[in-house]
Amino acid sequence: MSKIIEPLRGVHDILPAQVGAWQHLERVAREVFAAYGYEEFRVPVIEQTPLFKRSIGDFTDIVEKEMFSFVDQGEDHITLRPEATAGIVRAVISNGMLRDNRLRVWCMGPMFRRERPQAGRYRQFHQIDAEAFGFEGPDVDAEMILLSARLLRRLGLTRLKLLVNSLGTPAARAAYRERLVEYFGAHEADLDEDSRRRLHGNPLRILDSKDARTQRIAAGAPRLLDSLDPESRAHFDSLCAHLSSAGIEYHVEPHLVRGLDYYTRTVFEWTTDALGAQSTVCAGGRYDGLVAQLGGTPTPGIGWAMGQERIVMLLEAQGLAAPRERPDVYLVLAGESAQIAGFTLAETLRDAWPNLKVQVNLGGGGIKAQFKRADKSGARIAAILGEDELARGVVSLKHLREETAQEECLLAQVGERLGALLGSKGTRTAG
Repeated sequence: MSKIIEPLRGVHDILPAQVGAWQHLERVAREVFAAYGYEEFRVPVIEQTPLFKRSIGDFTDIVEKEMFSFVDQGEDHITLRPEATAGIVRAVISNGMLRDNRLRVWCMGPMFRRERPQAGRYRQFHQIDAEAFGFEGPDVDAEMILLSARLLRRLGLTRLKLLVNSLGTPAARAAYRERLVEYFGAHEADLDEDSRRRLHGNPLRILDSKDARTQRIAAGAPRLLDSLDPESRAHFDSLCAHLSSAGIEYHVEPHLVRGLDYYTRTVFEWTTDALGAQSTVCAGGRYDGLVAQLGGTPTPGIGWAMGQERIVMLLEAQGLAAPRERPDVYLVLAGESAQIAGFTLAETLRDAWPNLKVQVNLGGGGIKAQFKRADKSGARIAAILGEDELARGVVSLKHLREETAQEECLLAQVGERLGALLGSKGTRTAG
């Protein structure tokens, strides 16, 4: 017997019993994006490696440790996308989509990072991503946050906290960087290894360290908010005013820097205390220089990404996961003629009543075995068609989830009767 091939480490299967929660999340996301005028965008999962090195930054964990990169047969350097923003920026530039200057888009799909697998953190994971281009003011920052807040609210999720901060302009950040190098340089011996390596390359990332001793040192570091240029301060104050006016509770977190180098000014995160170490469920910010950095006309941008695995974990933890899809009707078929007629009946029902979910018994079996399958399927009603019923032009209907007498109805009227028994499922299509 051949050895079973196991899935790759850090890659997980999404089983049919779990898919309902995913579909619910994706359905609500589509509705919320449509309500805000955002259009769906689909981009490749593979890109040229330099795209991510130029956009994300050489001194980030993603580029240094986590990207799945390889050289293909044509000697092209290729990377599986570790995040969506860089690919979307590349796509809007290559397709000339910024000529009209303003654009609101969203996408969803798999991302890839070679991280240490743990609950809520995978090497293939999924994100919902929103991006807006061509808007300079803080109003779009507010809209982005309001959009994410509405999506989380529509899902019914609780125990969420919004953190906001401003990174200022690149010039203000460069001046702040020198202050950080001076501060952390005085504590270099006590920093963790990663932070010592980042000290002269990207000292802002030290503020995001997960090492407990480094965190204690970082708590006393200078605050970027105290070094903001006047324009960035006015931008941030206006964003906070927009959020307060909309009734969105937020917390200013001075050490929130995000893990990607392209961010400028506004950064934000939605966090939860319900998932242990994996507390961030949605995060984003402005990247006003990224389009120009990747070869496009200078265009302001902002976006966020929401981890689907973590949202599904929250839905399940809070009892909000959508139930597994079940058939409404299970066709129990006895006899060869009934089996053939049953397929025709099922197709007729699906044509005329598209909301009706009909599952046909396959593989034969006696009536008792078929009823076991019908019960296991979760269907509410078993529709029984045997040689006797077929000869009389009727179908027997048996309730599987409640104590109600079995009944018969004419084959020609079974759709209407099922509609009456199942409520809105019986809406016939026009024509």
